[in-house]
Parts: sequence; C-alpha cells; structure tokens
Amino acid sequence: MRRKARIPSSPLPQRDGVDAVRVRLPLEESWGTVREHLVERLSGAGAGVVDGMFGDGLFVGADGRAVAPDAPYVPGMFVWFHRELPDEVRVPFPLEVVYRDEHIVVVDKPHFLATTPRGSHVAETALARLRRELGIETLGAAHRLDRLTAGLVLFTVRPGERGAYQTLFRDRRVHKEYEAVAPYDAGLALPRTVRSRILKERGVPAAREVEGEVNAVSRVELLDRRADGLGRYRLTPSTGQTHQLRVHMSALGVPILGDPLYPKVTAPVPADDFRRPLQLLARSLEFTDPVTGVEHAFRSGRVLEAWASYGTWCSA
Repeated sequence: MRRKARIPSSPLPQRDGVDAVRVRLPLEESWGTVREHLVERLSGAGAGVVDGMFGDGLFVGADGRAVAPDAPYVPGMFVWFHRELPDEVRVPFPLEVVYRDEHIVVVDKPHFLATTPRGSHVAETALARLRRELGIETLGAAHRLDRLTAGLVLFTVRPGERGAYQTLFRDRRVHKEYEAVAPYDAGLALPRTVRSRILKERGVPAAREVEGEVNAVSRVELLDRRADGLGRYRLTPSTGQTHQLRVHMSALGVPILGDPLYPKVTAPVPADDFRRPLQLLARSLEFTDPVTGVEHAFRSGRVLEAWASYGTWCSA
C-alpha cells in the first residue's frame, strides 16, 4: 500500500490573508520539465502567463527557491505560487466576532460575504478578512455558509485541531438553527419535517430534488406571521446538502425572500449589488467543544431586514 506523502509547509507567506496555491506534480504521468506540466495544467491563465511567472521567479519549491523553467519533472514534487488576485468589490458590512479563544473563533457573517476563497471571491471573504483583521494566519474554516446567507460561522485557530471541529459537522454533532422570512401559506401544515434527495451538479447554479435515497432532512416551523402575508420560520437541518433549506422551502411553496435560484433561476446577483439580501440567517450553533469539552451555545444578534421593515427591504 502506497504511503500518503507528507505535505510540506508553504514556503510562501500569505498575501492579503490568502494562502499560496499548492500544486503537486502527478505520480502517474510524466512531462519533460516542470514548465511543460504547468503550462498544460494552468492553460486557463492565458497564453504566456505561466512563462512570465517563471521569468519572474514566482514558482517556488519546498525550499523556497524559484523553480527554473527547465527544471526536470519530478513526480510528486510540490510547487507553490500566488495567483493574481481578481479585482473584488468590497462587501461593505462588518464581520462581528461573537466568541474567541485559543482554539476557535465564531463570527456573525453578513450577507454577500463568501466564507472561504473560491472562484471570483478570494481576498474579500470571511476567512481572508479575519486573518487580516485578527492577525491569525493559521485560521481555517470548520464549515461553510453560502455567500448570500448571513449568520454564525465557526473558524479554528490551530491547524492540528481543525479536523476535530470539522468532524463535529460531518457527524452531525452540531445543532444548527436557521431563521427565514418567506410568504405565509395558511394551507401549509406546520411544523413538519421535509425529507428528500437533493442533487447539486458541478457548474449548475441550482440544486434539485430527485428520486432516490433521502440525503436531506429539514424541520420547518412557523415562528410568527403578519397581516401582509409574510411568515418568519425556524429551519432546523439535520443534514447539510448544498442549498438544502432553500430547496425545501421552495418545494413547500414558500420560497425564501430574495432567493435568486429557487423556485426559478434568475440572473446571478452581481458582486456590487447589496440590495434585497436573501432572508436566510444561521441563527444558532450549539456543540460540545471536542478539544476543551466546553458546552458552547452561540446566537446571532442579526434581524432579517424584510421582517423588520419589508417596505425598506423591497424598495432597496
């Protein structure tokens, strides 16, 4: 049995709270030089970009030294580089630190801020911003929250402990409650538990319910309703499929206000459009700390705008 290779620490420091990209050269195939492989692997960067990076000494090995363009290909070799950061619109809302100790940081994330670097959202993410603001380069996310969803997110301080906290979410040992604003339907019997199979395909914006074994379970309760036809709901997922709560609320005929995907996919929300945020909030997190044994119970102090002032939310 092949032993798993030890991954060396990055020889490059973070840039704007973002780690350098790590590439491992494949074991099963071979190219003449490192350059030949990276030109093929990073072809989407554009003609001449990789050669320009080699010329500037931007590809480095585990020893921190620049990799020469004619360096021979070594299967399993690690190479690091910093990608050019995209121009990003700053999300003009603060991250609120709810709790911090030597092991974890819990924050109340605003709408429109991605949790971790991905795609066109890199430096303007909760993780990168927290690393800069708190000065904790080792900070990592224990789980993720959709960019359009606000609320509580757990980050870990020590890389060696991250797996223990991630396992809490994997094994469903974190009690999570969400709050949403959606239409009120007098004919919808609540509370109820929704069970279905949700499929999310890579490259397709919206997830969908399909036939098959159940992989998504959500409890839906009505907390309050108003004369203007709105309801405030408590949503308690016991699984963690992508867009699960949004899919289930739409399937019940009460899609969450501000949702650009469910029940119908509309134009993507532009990065600079902060009007009418999705009215979904990760309200609470409760778990037993796997490192300290402390019983944690955190609660977001945010108020969903459409419930506080529907007219203001609508006219934004």
